[in-house]
Amino acid sequence: MTPGLPPAMDRPHFIGIGGAGMSGIAKILAQRGAKVAGSDARESATAEALRERGATVHIGHDAAHLAADASAVVVSSAIREDNPELAAAKDRGVPVVHRSDALARLMDGLRPIAVAGTHGKTTTTSMLAVSLSALGLGPSYAIGGDLDAPGSNAHHGEGEIFVAEADESDRSFHKYAPEVAIVLNVELDHHANYASMDEIYESFETFADKIVPGGTLVIAADQSGAAELTRRVRERSDVKVVTYGESETADVRIHKVTPRGLTSEVTVLLGGKLLTFTVSVPGRHYAHNAVAALAAGVALGIPAHNLASALGKYTGVKRRLQLKGEAAGVQVIDSYAHHPTEMNADLDAIRGAVGDSRILVVFQPHLFSRTQELGVEMGQALALADASVVLDIYPAREDPIPGITSALIIDAARTAGAEVTPEHAKDAVPDVIAGMARPGDLVLTMGAGDVTDLGPKILDRLSN
Repeated sequence: MTPGLPPAMDRPHFIGIGGAGMSGIAKILAQRGAKVAGSDARESATAEALRERGATVHIGHDAAHLAADASAVVVSSAIREDNPELAAAKDRGVPVVHRSDALARLMDGLRPIAVAGTHGKTTTTSMLAVSLSALGLGPSYAIGGDLDAPGSNAHHGEGEIFVAEADESDRSFHKYAPEVAIVLNVELDHHANYASMDEIYESFETFADKIVPGGTLVIAADQSGAAELTRRVRERSDVKVVTYGESETADVRIHKVTPRGLTSEVTVLLGGKLLTFTVSVPGRHYAHNAVAALAAGVALGIPAHNLASALGKYTGVKRRLQLKGEAAGVQVIDSYAHHPTEMNADLDAIRGAVGDSRILVVFQPHLFSRTQELGVEMGQALALADASVVLDIYPAREDPIPGITSALIIDAARTAGAEVTPEHAKDAVPDVIAGMARPGDLVLTMGAGDVTDLGPKILDRLSN
């Protein structure tokens, strides 16, 4: 199966082409034969990986970067209206396409699996991409993180399955029409776009309504938000609902999760039979992600025992409890966790893997709006570590909110009994950690911003 290029996508220009979602779409279009161009704010390994695939990537945003023959301009919700390339496109009448619309068109004619949820989307999508590839099914995929190298977040495959991460943050997952949809969890997040849980539920209901007739919704049985969504969507008779989890009522029941150091052994009850397989990352929440992937593959007709074996091929994705290295007897691991639920889950997973070793966290809050709403819970999560260094808020696309700083998190952490060191200068962190760490400790860099850059610097400082 060789899907062609979507309409107006033969010469696309991406504003913010280095982003996780944008770069994946750009890569697939390049693999399908499009003449891809774009711009990004800074140089990156992802930009270079796109150039190696034939894309033209400019650094900085300038109207002159928009080629005269551009057939469309692709944007994400993070691109502001005053961007000079976007303004030039509108002046010239070049069609402006949202990232989600471009991704939806890439799925046309294929069998899409859309992975949604407040947490775990990237991991679950990656598990499916790796396992389906290992089975020789040649899937296409678009993931919100790199599997093993810059640019490995997407691929145009020759098979009929397309696995995509479905982003709820801006409601863009309403654009997809999956054959199988996964909902891992439903929680309040993205406070700039959602004012209440009712709005979150309505948004996920709309996503579930997009499943094609005869399709399947795979949804968590143990998480309260997912259970409420299940109650709301069960009335649709032309979609099969498959629940998974540790609940006795789950259709795919997790019978046992056995930690094995930095891996887990998972036993599930599926179709009246017990099936055991290995998940090569630690933590109960990753075991649940793997079972969601298993249930989705089975819904597409893939034999459960084949898929279970292939899931063992997954060894992680960048920034999801990724081991960066070891120096002076200290391991450094990187975590993308930025919501309290994710922070708790990753810290629990690490604690289960390392036992009595000390866990030192370098935490960078992500977004002023998230900190305003969930800062206290973030601080409480940090109490699970032995000591933490807390950086200033990473703003991403947001402007500051008066009175909202990392102090909100630090105060809550200290109230919960945590040992916390504030640090405003990111470059000072390697020295701070070197003064705290001792052999046998584990350092966890945590957050969705540029805190990930600190892992190699901490290792260098420890080595010296």
